[in-house]
Amino acid sequence: MNAVRRHRILVGKPGLDGHDRGAKVIARALRDAGFEVIYTGLHQTPEMIVSAAIQEDVDAIGLSILSGAHMHLFSKVKELLTAQHADDIVVFGGGIIPDDDVAALAKLGVARIFTPGATTTEIVAWLRAALAAREAHA
Repeated sequence: MNAVRRHRILVGKPGLDGHDRGAKVIARALRDAGFEVIYTGLHQTPEMIVSAAIQEDVDAIGLSILSGAHMHLFSKVKELLTAQHADDIVVFGGGIIPDDDVAALAKLGVARIFTPGATTTEIVAWLRAALAAREAHA
């Protein structure tokens, strides 16, 4: 029997923002689409998220940030992944993020930012393509 590897995705909710409905919706959509999903829960630090991602051997980290601290939180996660030699983990996210900051986050290596109005179908399709591209270059 040929086992099919399920991609592992960590959904994180960093910072002090206590609104996690969107993160839970995305986690469920990814799970329903066949991904193995680990949700870290509220009020996680970048250190906690990166530690969990490495321990769980995830393929991608999705961050939900509504607090306005997205520049700091995404850059800290990327910095910690690089320090742990785990910068092959795809980082993406969503939240209320201005267009100028989306461009700045892309320069930091954040693979994709989804803003309000993105559908779960769009997110699932993008993640499948991003992970396929990652594996093609591995």
